[in-house]
Amino acid sequence: MASYSIGLSDALSDYISGVGYRESDAQRGLREKTAPMSSGVMQISPVQGAFMSVLVQAIGARLCVEVGTFTGYSALTVAAALPADGKLICCDVSEEWTDIGKPFWQQAGVADKIDLRIAPAAEPLDSLIADGMSGTVDFAFIDADKTGYAVYYEKLLTLLRPNGLIAIDNVLWGGAIIDDSDTSDDTVALRALNEMIAKDDRVEIAMTPIGDGLTLVRKR
Repeated sequence: MASYSIGLSDALSDYISGVGYRESDAQRGLREKTAPMSSGVMQISPVQGAFMSVLVQAIGARLCVEVGTFTGYSALTVAAALPADGKLICCDVSEEWTDIGKPFWQQAGVADKIDLRIAPAAEPLDSLIADGMSGTVDFAFIDADKTGYAVYYEKLLTLLRPNGLIAIDNVLWGGAIIDDSDTSDDTVALRALNEMIAKDDRVEIAMTPIGDGLTLVRKR
């Protein structure tokens, strides 16, 4: 057994695309619409979406929160994994980007499960806490402004139920996370977050090399 993660050649990536996950027509359509955009690299990969979908179903999630929706592929994927009465609360600042995803949410029949809140993410998270929803969220996903991750993490940990999960994207940051010469605000913020979570005895963690690095956090 290897003690490291396998590097993915183009051929292996193509193999995974063929047999490693399933995509609905709506997912594929939204992914293909987003990919050519100048900011298209912000979209999660379909294999990451499939991974989160399985997690959401495995823990029987009914209430999820997403911080950073972009054009809505992750929202579509998580909402589709929820039961008919499940809810996904999405926090984003861009109507322009989220409007791209809405027709695909409708196509997939999940629009009624998605509660989109256009505002700086800390505001709707604070509202949820104020509304007495602490300890009720089953699954949360963070994929927004990197300098805000630590704030979102703390608020989501408050909202999360025991044994609930948080998935945090971009934790390897294209490899910059170990480049000491990179002192940009985003890299420094992610580095500090990773080190903080590693020592956080409120949670169990698993950092995975999926996509740009995805850390799973389980609230004890």
